[in-house]
Amino acid sequence: MKTKMIFSGKCLSYGQWHVEGPERVRKAHDILKQKGYEFLTPDPATEEDLLRVHDVEYVWNLKKSLIEDPDTPAFENIYEYARLSAGGAILAAKIHGFALMRPPGHHAGRYGAALGAYTRGFCYLNNIAVAVRHLDKPTLILDIDGHHGNGTQEIFMGDEKVTYVSLHRHPNYPGTGIASEGNCLNFPLPPDCGDEAYLRTLDEALGKIDVDRFEVVAVSAGFDQHAGDLASLGLTDKCYGEIGKRITALDRPTFFVLEGGYSGENVGKDIDRLLRAFERS
Repeated sequence: MKTKMIFSGKCLSYGQWHVEGPERVRKAHDILKQKGYEFLTPDPATEEDLLRVHDVEYVWNLKKSLIEDPDTPAFENIYEYARLSAGGAILAAKIHGFALMRPPGHHAGRYGAALGAYTRGFCYLNNIAVAVRHLDKPTLILDIDGHHGNGTQEIFMGDEKVTYVSLHRHPNYPGTGIASEGNCLNFPLPPDCGDEAYLRTLDEALGKIDVDRFEVVAVSAGFDQHAGDLASLGLTDKCYGEIGKRITALDRPTFFVLEGGYSGENVGKDIDRLLRAFERS
């Protein structure tokens, strides 16, 4: 298998009771381990990497556990867990791997909560943004999570090196991404729209992109659009293979960073389906 998984058991050590709890990643890890994926352990992101994306005061407050909201508590040592997750994204970017880490990141903006959302939606640092800024290459960010990545859009709005594309459920948290703006292309979809509508929209979205402009594709790989999950778009098992094929067709070095997906068994299987199709296409 070409795609290596990035994982540290430390990311399972907090938030046992939380919706974004460790079981979803633990189960996914166990499934992918059984399927023969190779796992690598990341180092934490440096503060220099974080400050390429986030405001210095926000990083300081996060380090001191002075920031929390109803969705995103100030768990003990959360700064270190978040820094390790961001480091996982950087390693995935360097080796074209898949960062199977938590906490997720795409709702975290420069100052924390982004684009009018009153919470950070389980996110502390924007992992994929940290990785993209670390590489500093022209990058297409494809966000397939069922929620709009309002933090990622806020960070990269107007950035000439980056185009952000998101397919997500609307209406839904965080209530953003209703229309495209500049280099941020948004494709809101109704709940439980199903595979056919999703793939048709994905084809439309990718058809608007001049892929030759980009050296890298970065995928915010959320799986909560799976039928019955938190942001269900009614996607079936088969759809993830089709998504993988379309990513392959972009013909660019690609890395993946886990976002949402709250059924660990489905998440592990969906990652495998996506990556097997991505590698074989």
